[in-house]
Amino acid sequence: MNQLTLFLGSLAAILLLALAARLLRLGGGAIADEAAAIREAEAQLPGFEAERALVGSDGQAALVHGRDGSVALLKQHGTQVAVRRITPVALRSTPDGLLVASGERSFGDVLVRGAADTAVPPHP
Repeated sequence: MNQLTLFLGSLAAILLLALAARLLRLGGGAIADEAAAIREAEAQLPGFEAERALVGSDGQAALVHGRDGSVALLKQHGTQVAVRRITPVALRSTPDGLLVASGERSFGDVLVRGAADTAVPPHP
């Protein structure tokens, strides 16, 4: 009986912590919309002037097109957004969306869910 009480108490504590994290909106995030993606790219990339953005349907990734033809790739990383300036040479359309190769091993490939390769203009 003692082990069962310990198990149930531990389970209740875990569920209570998970509920508190959800109520405080901890641990998750999303790129809300085109304006948020543009703000994030311009804030994190010096000299980057955004023209328009394509945000994935799940808010976990975005492509932001710059006025000079450059492209910023954004991906949600916990509560933060990671941003890289890329040359989108490796774009692949998948049934889930557009898979973008960042060219950086540590950043990895990023899926812009719900996007199609027709939404990305050719790189000059």
